[in-house]
Amino acid sequence: MSRKKDQDELSHIYGPVPSRRLGFSLGIDIIPFKTCSFNCIYCQLGRTPRKTIKRKEYIPSSEILTQIKKVLNSGQRIDYITFSGSGEPTLNLKIGQLIREIKKMTEIPVAVLTNSSLLTHKSVRQDLIAADLVVPSLDAASQKIFSYVNRPYPSLKIEKIIESLKLFRHQFNGSIWLEVMLVKGINDSKDHLNKLKQAIKIIDPNKIQLNTVIRPPAEKFAAALSLMEMEKIKNDIGEPCEIIANFNKKEQKPPVEHLEEAILAMIKRRPLTLDDISISLGKHRNEIIKYLNWLLEEGKVKVINHQGLKYYETQ
Repeated sequence: MSRKKDQDELSHIYGPVPSRRLGFSLGIDIIPFKTCSFNCIYCQLGRTPRKTIKRKEYIPSSEILTQIKKVLNSGQRIDYITFSGSGEPTLNLKIGQLIREIKKMTEIPVAVLTNSSLLTHKSVRQDLIAADLVVPSLDAASQKIFSYVNRPYPSLKIEKIIESLKLFRHQFNGSIWLEVMLVKGINDSKDHLNKLKQAIKIIDPNKIQLNTVIRPPAEKFAAALSLMEMEKIKNDIGEPCEIIANFNKKEQKPPVEHLEEAILAMIKRRPLTLDDISISLGKHRNEIIKYLNWLLEEGKVKVINHQGLKYYETQ
């Protein structure tokens, strides 16, 4: 099978790849690259060129389901089937139908990673009801901080998003793990953290997961908190809060050694972007980023920024 044909057949699927939280996760990408309602300053995939809140069937559901079935039939270990990808998955109008169809195929639990922005819509909340796990993000509890950290679509209001998370919590029978991304000097002040605590209390998730800017962000000024600072915030929030940022712990090495070698061979010749590597190797961006993150932690590659783009090169 040619590399191009293989890429076409699994263009909306990546993995299973090792995940810090979900074990071996089969990623499902149901929107075009960087189609999002946010333009977060910390995003490892770079800036969002054009924000949107328009829901539509960006990719035919039949294509996605065919690709999922192909991977399920391969017999690989999969702990979660995860809607995440390279933007906001709830922008796809058919996400609810896709979750329900997957549940007919397999007993593997389905997770949805979302920035929470569209949960203000009753239809989106209803779509996610069929999932087993929803991991919504909440990085701000005031409109000012929300606008600075997440740079949302103009009509989005954080108060409505918090209220919709509360409503969803009462409607949803699965687990909710609320992720909070902390950026040093921006959303980590005592005053703002108190507001976040109040919002978390209103939402009442099963878990609160604290993260910080470990990977190369969209904006250079987005910096990480120290482990000590994160521990202090975790203890202040109390149970069931945990830190998911890696700090000095190594990420689990991705499972395909030849892919690591292929990436290193390519960037030894010249610096390349994530898209360059993804297209050349016929692998999804989110699978490639797993390898790049691991190679960054190992000190084998580095990131350089040029004209608003991130390039990877060997150390």
